[in-house]
Amino acid sequence: MKPLSLRPYLSPPAVRRRRLFLARNYAVQAPGAPTLQVFNRTTKYLQKERAAADAEHSRKVDYLKDEVATRLCERLLDIKRQLPHVLDLGANACNIARILTLPNPDPDPAVASSPPLSTRISHLTAADSSPTLLHRDAALPFNALLPITRDTLHDEEYIPYPENHFDAVLSSLSLHWINNLPSVLAQIAHVLKPDAPFLAAIFGGDTLYELRTALQLADLDRRGGVSPHVSPLADVRDVGGLLGKAGFKMLTVDVDDIIVEYPSSFALMQDLQAMGEGNAVLGREMGAMRREVLAAGEAIYRELYGNEDGSLPATFRVIYMIGWKAGEGQPEPLARGSGQINMKDILEGGSIKERG
Repeated sequence: MKPLSLRPYLSPPAVRRRRLFLARNYAVQAPGAPTLQVFNRTTKYLQKERAAADAEHSRKVDYLKDEVATRLCERLLDIKRQLPHVLDLGANACNIARILTLPNPDPDPAVASSPPLSTRISHLTAADSSPTLLHRDAALPFNALLPITRDTLHDEEYIPYPENHFDAVLSSLSLHWINNLPSVLAQIAHVLKPDAPFLAAIFGGDTLYELRTALQLADLDRRGGVSPHVSPLADVRDVGGLLGKAGFKMLTVDVDDIIVEYPSSFALMQDLQAMGEGNAVLGREMGAMRREVLAAGEAIYRELYGNEDGSLPATFRVIYMIGWKAGEGQPEPLARGSGQINMKDILEGGSIKERG
């Protein structure tokens, strides 16, 4: 006798619905271009929140963020215009806002005094994903010198402001944690007004190469393999292309190496953690590093890079970028080959000869 079958008693639509339900046991790529996820944004949020919870210690390790913010703001001295509404994207603890209020920002010794850069700005919007870090210094005196609105973002990868809204966008030491940098640059161009500047500073590819090398060699020696202890960073050769693809014009990209000396690699890693700049790579090894790896890394660091006085240098490579949103009346580069002076004559020390 054949086994009893229920299929003849089920209506065709019911059979089809059941089959479709059982067949849906796989993942489907959402519409749009796929995004390579390098960093865990939730991990980065938690790192910044924990770092800012101890406000006093967090301020003590702001030396690097303050220095880079100062160098970035100095580039505003070359922009001779008023900037009524400025966005500070990835504001951290509003380091840029504080630097803007300092007197005599011009480093030129020939300039006896100069007004604070904040006199050119009517309002600053500071945006960051970490509310604790963003409001850490909200009670300090510089807040009375510049109108500041602090916006907590769900994620810095999505900029929730309307088109043509800001007269300038600044960002200091934040965008190197972005997964989809081309998209964020395009969003920045979207919220800028025509003929408005974008100025940013990010950590570049060779940042902390001493620590990276020491830990990789220690891993190989003690464990026979390599685990990513230092996050990957953008290369300066890629930044100009990314700005151009986002629609920015009149690009300027330059690099600055800041070398900080530490008593040990442990002190360096402790400061990085207190800055909220710890490793946030997806798939990284969870938990603390093994003691033998840390000890070996310290010894290798000293052997390869140690100074005579016993300190250890740490190199922070900072990439500065400036781009302008296209606008009417904006200067345009001349057509290729239209120059009247041969650069070869200048570079080789000869006389300047105009082309006939």
